[in-house]
Amino acid sequence: MVKNYILDTNVIIHDPTCFYKFEDNNVIIPIVAIEELDNLKHREGMVGYHARLAARELNQLRRMGNLEKGVVLENGGTIRIELNHMDMSCIPEGIDIHRNDTRILAMTKNLQQEYAEIPTILVTKDVYMAIKADSFGIEAQDYINDKITTEQVYPGYRQIALPSDKINRIFKGGLPIAECAIEDTLYPNEFLHITSTSDDNHEVLARFDGSHVVPLKYLKHSAWGLTPINREQKMAFELLMDSSIPFVTITGGAGSGKTILATAVALEKVIEQGEFNKIVFVRPTIAAGNDIGYLPGTEEEKLRPWMGSFYDAIENLMNVRRASKEEAAKTGRYLPGKPDFTVDNFIETYRQKGIIETKTFTYMRGRTLSNAFVIVDEAQELTPHLAKLMLTRAGFGSKFIFIGDPTDNQIDNVLVDARSNGLVYTVEKMKPFNLSGHVSLKQVERSPLASLAERHM
Repeated sequence: MVKNYILDTNVIIHDPTCFYKFEDNNVIIPIVAIEELDNLKHREGMVGYHARLAARELNQLRRMGNLEKGVVLENGGTIRIELNHMDMSCIPEGIDIHRNDTRILAMTKNLQQEYAEIPTILVTKDVYMAIKADSFGIEAQDYINDKITTEQVYPGYRQIALPSDKINRIFKGGLPIAECAIEDTLYPNEFLHITSTSDDNHEVLARFDGSHVVPLKYLKHSAWGLTPINREQKMAFELLMDSSIPFVTITGGAGSGKTILATAVALEKVIEQGEFNKIVFVRPTIAAGNDIGYLPGTEEEKLRPWMGSFYDAIENLMNVRRASKEEAAKTGRYLPGKPDFTVDNFIETYRQKGIIETKTFTYMRGRTLSNAFVIVDEAQELTPHLAKLMLTRAGFGSKFIFIGDPTDNQIDNVLVDARSNGLVYTVEKMKPFNLSGHVSLKQVERSPLASLAERHM
């Protein structure tokens, strides 16, 4: 049965290509939403970019027909801009009729009454808008096209039990997946914690390489003086160190080690080994107050307040290396290392050499990042569209790392939530492919206090 879907402005900002994703139904855009998009087009950052992108999409549709009368889409649906049905008599007293949200609600209610035989649904990502719609007797839905449907995000690993002789074969070079008796789907680069069915002390951490279960290659390695501590960190470290896996996602709570692991491997691969030409550290600038464009100074000076996690990670790694050198001096074992700098001097030195870049998404459009180790921090703040934009920057020889905490209490972007943000969307979409790998970190290693706060607050 054909339905009328009325789009709130925030849905269009969330996904500027949403117009094509309602199958053979009627997509109706309130003229109020067009006005709001027009006002947002000069905004800095993601919101302004998405408003401009939506305008380009609507302009393409305008060339296909008259948007006031309706344009037929390839999927059999229609799209139109609604100019009428703005009678405010359906709005109860006490509600501000000059608010754009109220005008959209009134238009939706009037359409619902005029087309009683057709279900009329308001699509919004604003919780308060949905609550008000319910109180008006209007069906409201979240935009679910890019919302993951699973209750739990793919963790990237599982635990199984096998006989000891099969575990020995894994150590000797690999075990065919057919001999592991795993009933459900095992994804490429998924990890296995395998324990023996006969010996509690016999176990192995392994990875599925697409055909065989193989032991970890980097289990005894370190990067920039850092050694992974727990099981999940060892799995993440394996993905980060393996250059045959160009895309890695790591999720986890505060203090689980996401940023320091990624930064340590980046420094090792770029500065020590020269495997990549540069490190590009990217972070979305989602703020409770002004966007980045309101801050004074150069691009680097504007970004400095947002790059605290990167600076903290390098400072902690420098402390690790310093402690390692002191230990080496005591034992008489030489451990090479870079000179001791302050963090700002260290980053600025390598920035001037073109080895370290710190960027926000405002400066990423149109770029191709080749031979680069790219870390995208706080990726849970991205919309799926921006996550795709970032990954399509990948040139030859690059490795991209998305890290973040996709729980609702760590998301400041009102356009996404725990099941519709770009990080979890990317994890679910990319898990079937051998070019990607994912691990969810569980343990907090920052400090006992951080661990306590993460578990009980």
